[in-house]
Amino acid sequence: MVDNRKQWKAWLYLSPAILLLLVFTVWPIINTVRMSLLENYNGLKAAAGATFDFGVGNFLDVIKYKRFLQCLKNTALLCVLTVPISTILALLIAVALNSIKWLQKGLQTIFFLPYVTNSIAIGMVFAAMFNIIGLRPAGDLADTWGIINNVLMALGMEPINWINAGSSYTANIVVMIVYIVWNALPFKILVLLGGLQSINKQYYDAAKVDGTSRTRVLTRITVPLLSPMIAYVVITGFIGGFKEYSSIIGIFGENMGPADDAGRLNTMVGFVYDALEGDYQGRASAAALILFAIILVVTWINNTFIKKHTHY
Repeated sequence: MVDNRKQWKAWLYLSPAILLLLVFTVWPIINTVRMSLLENYNGLKAAAGATFDFGVGNFLDVIKYKRFLQCLKNTALLCVLTVPISTILALLIAVALNSIKWLQKGLQTIFFLPYVTNSIAIGMVFAAMFNIIGLRPAGDLADTWGIINNVLMALGMEPINWINAGSSYTANIVVMIVYIVWNALPFKILVLLGGLQSINKQYYDAAKVDGTSRTRVLTRITVPLLSPMIAYVVITGFIGGFKEYSSIIGIFGENMGPADDAGRLNTMVGFVYDALEGDYQGRASAAALILFAIILVVTWINNTFIKKHTHY
């Protein structure tokens, strides 16, 4: 405990951080709630002296919006599919890296590189890999099929229209899952690898003496002892998944979908940005609060479930 006579020094040192927190975090949250409860709130009109009625009309407008359910579906689908896949892959890769001592540092650096690379730049690279250049209307001829399709054709498979005009929703989702999983792996691998290196080696030595198989060691020793780290990456993965936006922009651009179906892959965060661009700050604030409520509920469910299966 800090001596009461010296507490003023602690508050003095903390005051710059507290001030910044109040200005850039607390006040924006309060202002978002305020704008969401003002019917059809518009910042420019408010600056000109217009007044707005108090109510829940903005929330009703968000729910009634024709693309709202599509945005919610895309967000939930990408989140539910990518988090388990990326977590399982990260666990397997972390276990493999932990057993490779002589190349561990170099491989850690390689796997961590995507985490420090701009997500938009990575998305553009993925878009180039899946892109088809000069696709004819008939759909059977193209100047360049793209790297991924060239691999498929080399394996004797038919090329697939992944992201171009005329592509299917399923193909678009597959591309997004591949990109999001690949982009999410570095952070999860780093966290899980750190957890693995803190596990007492005596457990593995005892398992080796007993002749326990590697699969049983993984499921009965590694996963239970690593469960706090797994719980952390799962919860943060779901939180990040529901805020997905930049990855779709990186691959599909501002259209948030193929050229012939703009907005097909729009998400809840994209919905908020679209409302802001249209000067519908009240609607954007309401959508942001709805997204916050969804994340809060999903996090609570995850936390409740994970607590029963986490060993500290």
